[in-house]
Amino acid sequence: MVIYLSIRLPFFSDSSNNNSKIMKNNLLEIDSVILEFGSRRILQDVYLKSETGKITGLLGRNGTGKSCIFKILFGELMSTSQSVRINGNSLITTKRQPKKIRCLPQSNFIPNYLTIKRALSDFDVDFSDLVMHFPEFKKDYKTKLINLSSGQRRIIEIFVIVTSQTDFCMLDEPFSQIMPLHVETIKSIIEREKINKGIIITDHMYKHITELSDDLYVINNGKTYLTKSDRDLETLGYVPKRN
Repeated sequence: MVIYLSIRLPFFSDSSNNNSKIMKNNLLEIDSVILEFGSRRILQDVYLKSETGKITGLLGRNGTGKSCIFKILFGELMSTSQSVRINGNSLITTKRQPKKIRCLPQSNFIPNYLTIKRALSDFDVDFSDLVMHFPEFKKDYKTKLINLSSGQRRIIEIFVIVTSQTDFCMLDEPFSQIMPLHVETIKSIIEREKINKGIIITDHMYKHITELSDDLYVINNGKTYLTKSDRDLETLGYVPKRN
């Protein structure tokens, strides 16, 4: 098997759904992060957690360090100081097991020459499940990813990360290049899959994040803040204050 490395108040959704019971609760945490590039400090006093059955949203303006947090969690970036733990066990090295954590990066990560059939097989994902949500792929089982549109390819990459068997998945800008109708379908899949895993998600289309999130963090001045209402987004300067 080929493994690819990638990483309601208005916010709080109902955790109930029709899936089977959660088999095991897992907890992913990151804190004590200090990240600097040259003389510029990007992150400090960061805390974020993800747990089985919940969608954790992460918002922040461009350049505030959202993708850096994802890369630290996924082991692709080492900071001056950091603590990453799963169920209280520290992840000391940069190695991450796909069964523990997967990451959807902003860029494409599945090789162009692979077919949809092969990509789904490598992630042990069911083609019939894909077609149930996106029937337009029914005749594309053997189509290579290079022959798909950018939006279609993004759907395939989102789908394999979100529906694969893993304890946690992180989604970095999943809704970019996706048609509005498909965005709603992807959101429903994310809601379905949270029963089996913890999900961390960030996107500049922030209203989708606030709608999905059970817990919502905002990065401001290098620190993370757990929000309680939409007013917190205004207080932290993420959205303009209402008159």
